Amino acid sequence: MTDSAKVRRHAERVHKLVASVVRSQIKDPRLGMITITDARITADLREATVFYTVLGDAEAQASTAAALESAKGLLRSTVGKALGIRHSPSLAFVLDNVQDQAKHIDDLLAQARQADAETQKIAAGATYAGDAQPYRVDEDEDEFEDDDELVEQEKR
Repeated sequence: MTDSAKVRRHAERVHKLVASVVRSQIKDPRLGMITITDARITADLREATVFYTVLGDAEAQASTAAALESAKGLLRSTVGKALGIRHSPSLAFVLDNVQDQAKHIDDLLAQARQADAETQKIAAGATYAGDAQPYRVDEDEDEFEDDDELVEQEKR
């Protein structure tokens, strides 16, 4: 069984290696404005998934995906040599839709703010249905009238 810290180190190393090779060695004109966002590797160190994002429209994303697929052999050999493990991990590239996810989260937060504002408006004019503190106990009342009841209460 592989150590999870070792797997994390290898995944971080794959992330840095792929980012540097894409930046410096791949000269494919189809490659757009790409950012390698994350890399994950399986526990057996056989398969690595590299997440990337591309600045541009769907056409730029498709051409960048094609460029990465054509450079997969170069990237795999570079990663395998640098990691120094017996088997080079196979690479899979996944488009990371960070912008879409961020927009979705912003929309959800705006809906939550609107719902909170409506709740505040409703709560501003609200009054209690009963007493403000229904469980308030007057401290002046004596719970025990004599010492015999106090002794019995302590025995229980």
